[in-house]
Amino acid sequence: MNTTDFDRFFLNNSEAGLQSFQHILFESQHLLSQFYKNNTDAFNGKHPHDIEKEILAMPIASKDGDDPLMVLEEVKEKIVKNSIHVSHPTSIGHLHCPPLIPAVAAELIIGVLNQSMDSWDQSSSATYLEERLIQWVSEKLGLPNTADGTFTSGGTQSNYMGLLLARDHFCEKEWSWNVKMEGLPPEAGKMRILCSEDAHFTVKKSAFQLGIGEQAVVTIETDHNKKMNANVLNEEINRLKSEGLYPMCVVATAGTTDFGSIDPIQDIAVITERNGLWLHVDAAYGGALMLSKKHSNKLAGIEQADSITIDFHKQFYQPISCGAFFVKNKENFRYVAHHADYLNPENDEEDGLFHLVSKSVQTTRRFDALKLFMSLRIVGEKNFASMIDYTLHLAEQTVKVMNQKDTFEVCNMHPEINAVVFCYRNDDLEERDNINTFIYKKLLHTGTALVAKTKVKSRVFLKFTLLNPRTTIVDIEDILHSISQFAAEYENRGITQ
Repeated sequence: MNTTDFDRFFLNNSEAGLQSFQHILFESQHLLSQFYKNNTDAFNGKHPHDIEKEILAMPIASKDGDDPLMVLEEVKEKIVKNSIHVSHPTSIGHLHCPPLIPAVAAELIIGVLNQSMDSWDQSSSATYLEERLIQWVSEKLGLPNTADGTFTSGGTQSNYMGLLLARDHFCEKEWSWNVKMEGLPPEAGKMRILCSEDAHFTVKKSAFQLGIGEQAVVTIETDHNKKMNANVLNEEINRLKSEGLYPMCVVATAGTTDFGSIDPIQDIAVITERNGLWLHVDAAYGGALMLSKKHSNKLAGIEQADSITIDFHKQFYQPISCGAFFVKNKENFRYVAHHADYLNPENDEEDGLFHLVSKSVQTTRRFDALKLFMSLRIVGEKNFASMIDYTLHLAEQTVKVMNQKDTFEVCNMHPEINAVVFCYRNDDLEERDNINTFIYKKLLHTGTALVAKTKVKSRVFLKFTLLNPRTTIVDIEDILHSISQFAAEYENRGITQ
């Protein structure tokens, strides 16, 4: 076989490669444009078993290569039509945003260039653009010029990195112990991480991955707004010390998953500073508020954090995955740095070759900075701020509408970001759980709306996560009307049976 036979499979300067690229992109664009032009629902409502059956019926590979149009048609029928359509105004369940068009375009460029962000000789210009984005966000957060950061796959990785650095920093400071070289110290079982009872589950997950176990995580009670109680935090730190334990880190949350609550970061920062503890702020959800003049004050104190998590695939409207991790002092990246002769030898920096792998727990990593860059340039800061402000206002409007109906109970009467947790009322708590579970399933499997189902104090609640700036209060009212209809359907089942 001649090597030119492979030209059509890759983008290159051959006529075959260019034509193949243009053809499949044109057809893919046409497929998606036509689908979104005619699509009316966030989901088609199919049962999981039916979707699974369709996917299982698809051949995974061909022997000699199938016609691209045939494959695209199959993708449309089996994948696209059976997908969750996060850009639809009634897709309001999770922290799962509609992606910006400039970011989607950037994904194409990212895929074609296929840069790997570990070493300079795999990501030349991309290295410097990522560094510029990290610097820009650091400045927006109010971090000092000693700050640094790295793009990550999202909050799970960023929170893990924050706790890894906190652990190693504490061991070095407290016992002059080098975890990288010596492993965990004998006292590791006495180390403690403090966070609110509503903190993300990755705090506990990171603790066991870091070898100190879930038992190392001490949860602090929250107030009626689901914010960490700083006074209780202070008391708990003193208690732990009096028992011979070693509090090493406090995790403050800027936007809890369910309620969007923001812990009192400034008050917590005073406590961590006084006790010499690492402060990590999980701002995966709420970090985007830094773009809003109206709401950025809710992040007051974040600039005092030792490390910060931000997810751009939430309120920055980036395609998954796209997150970042920041540190106030770039020297703390030494805890994850490792030099390999074939990849990032130490003497390369003397020659001007800067390798980003030294700041990450990942090696191969995508050029995700490009999609954030293109979004910030094409959409603009002002429009980002307007979208964020609108969705927070929509959450307030939603609560007002619910409060006008005696059939709804709202948990967070004053949403701090854009999440609203509520339930359909029933005096019998067991029956209330059943009704709200029924409503959730009916909304999903009729394609009416995608909402989330969660638990508050062991009871079932529903949640609107209003990230989409195209969702209107009319959309919300229509969903609430459907909820009332489904509740009536549930309550009347015994009568009609």
